[in-house]
Amino acid sequence: MTIRLYDTSARQTRDFIPLTPGCVSIYLCGATVQAAPHIGHIRSGLNFDIMRRWFLHRGYEVTFIRNVTDIDDKIITKAADQGRPWWAIGYENEVAFNTAYDTLGCLRPTYEPRATGHIPEMIEMMRGLIDRGHAYAADGNVYFDVRSFPGYLQLSNQELDNLLQPSGEGETGKRDARDFAMWKAAKPGEPSWETPWGRGRPGWHLECSAMAHKYLGTAFDIHGGGVDLVFPHHENEIAQAKAYGDDFAGYWCHNAWVTMSGEKMSKSLGNSVLVSEMVKRWRPIVLRYYLGTPHYRSMIEYSEEALREAESAFARIEGFVQRVVEKAGPVEPAAEVPPAFAEAMDDDLGVPQALAIVHTTVRQGNSALTADDKESAVARLAEVRAMLGVLGLDPLDEHWSGGGTDRGEDLHGVVDSLVRLVLEQRQAARARKDYATADAIRDQLQQSGLAIEDTPSGPRWSLS
Repeated sequence: MTIRLYDTSARQTRDFIPLTPGCVSIYLCGATVQAAPHIGHIRSGLNFDIMRRWFLHRGYEVTFIRNVTDIDDKIITKAADQGRPWWAIGYENEVAFNTAYDTLGCLRPTYEPRATGHIPEMIEMMRGLIDRGHAYAADGNVYFDVRSFPGYLQLSNQELDNLLQPSGEGETGKRDARDFAMWKAAKPGEPSWETPWGRGRPGWHLECSAMAHKYLGTAFDIHGGGVDLVFPHHENEIAQAKAYGDDFAGYWCHNAWVTMSGEKMSKSLGNSVLVSEMVKRWRPIVLRYYLGTPHYRSMIEYSEEALREAESAFARIEGFVQRVVEKAGPVEPAAEVPPAFAEAMDDDLGVPQALAIVHTTVRQGNSALTADDKESAVARLAEVRAMLGVLGLDPLDEHWSGGGTDRGEDLHGVVDSLVRLVLEQRQAARARKDYATADAIRDQLQQSGLAIEDTPSGPRWSLS
């Protein structure tokens, strides 16, 4: 079955046909590094990481670009408020974003360009747009003339006469209030770069058009980002790139928000949940399960209860994996995923339907274990590992298992020895019918973050 993706620009699901057979080029709008990431920021990275993994599983060679916006009004304001260099604010938060991506198991991008590293490319694009009559300089600013581009607003499906274009301070000299700034004139004390039209700094939209052109050429397959970027950012990217002469993106894919009390999670609303704090309370693999398994175009309403449900659901998968490994030893992932899983993923990355296949296979595997059918249990685990690998959720993958380092194995061995010593004391208490002591030991282990399961072959423990 052909992979099909919902294309925002077409407002329908389309068969994916790459520009180059066997290759996929993806540009994802990445972080604006004015603050550390909350889980709403990271959802986009997770969703497109799953897209990338599915293309890789289907045998495509993937070029994945995720940019960093390291200069904007908020970064400059924060630097002034804190009395620190603007680049220090940006770099500190860029590290925080990359730490969050890594912690939640996202593959590193092919390239991760910064806006400030591509000023020459932006100047070249502005010069070309001015020469073609699509842009003009005024008061040190450079604006895009939206009326010069007939296709403007087709992505967001708006009417030009009704348009209210976001406008920043100092954007003087516009011919039309709906024109948008590609370059902003320098202000005292702010970072700036020299251009033929005076010193200044990039507008938000220009950087992505210029960097997509540099790293992916005049045309590429997929442009991704959050649904909140459709307008003005992606609409303005299209105008710049196509007016410059690029074909730009063939497909536009947008992920939905993480909300709290029905509102988009954002720092300005004061309702954000930082990734760095969340991973202190929840295992990163559970957080990935929670954020990555709903359909990428559906909203996620954040709640502690929903996270606990995700934790329990993943524990059922993980428990099956552990039991088979204990019984049969290491099991390699299958070369192919079950057909029903593939069909779901091919249909606009239908992760919820694909995940249902994972849980069905886990139940079949548990039934095989109960029947002492080792061969069937191993076969089901191989399928489960293949499916979890696509989702970035295989607990036996090196990323989650610690890579099999000697230090990790030694630490697990120490913990295992200590826990088994305590479990022996619990078993002894049960043997002498001192159930109060046995229950107290079990409760204490659970409070310490361990789950205890009594099995026919004796008690076993896992992280809860």
